Amino acid sequence: MAQRIVIDLFDRAEELDVVGPWEVLSYWTQKFPEDGWTVDMMSDDGQPRTCAKGLLLGATAARADCGTPAVVVEPGGIGSRTRLADEEHLEWLRAAHRSGAIMTSVCTGALVYAAAGLLTNRPATTHHAAFPELTAQDPTVRHQPSSRWVDDGDVITAAGVSAGIDMALHLVGRLASPERAAEVQKGIEYYPAPPIAAS
Repeated sequence: MAQRIVIDLFDRAEELDVVGPWEVLSYWTQKFPEDGWTVDMMSDDGQPRTCAKGLLLGATAARADCGTPAVVVEPGGIGSRTRLADEEHLEWLRAAHRSGAIMTSVCTGALVYAAAGLLTNRPATTHHAAFPELTAQDPTVRHQPSSRWVDDGDVITAAGVSAGIDMALHLVGRLASPERAAEVQKGIEYYPAPPIAAS
């Protein structure tokens, strides 16, 4: 039976936080089913959600139907602040972690993990503007602001927005192989070359 990855979909999630990892992971799982993984876009009730900039995204599963996932992806966005006070969701995250799931986040999804107690005394990254909020959630978090993603074993955090693509490719490399990650990278033609100078 395939192992399941779930991407949390909630109101006012940042679009690319959700769709970036989805593109990487769905390309992988659909092109290479022999690797034994599936991915779902999960909302609490299985219904669509309107993201931060107005994009309406559909879910492929409700939380109650997702069983025990092997990997969780927690996006960020302004709506992640509502997740900070959603004790039912926080407990679901804790239970997934206790069950052995690899917990991954993008951008301010790290704040949600901190609120759930999953980042205590751990290295982590988030959006460059959100580190003060991360400290407010858990002052023991060891900030890694120069990292696109931080792999701390059972918890992987990514920096802001587009960094979720990098993190998802790293995840493919970890769960399958670096060669498979390279195939996925080629398949989605992800070779960043912005036409502006880096600041």
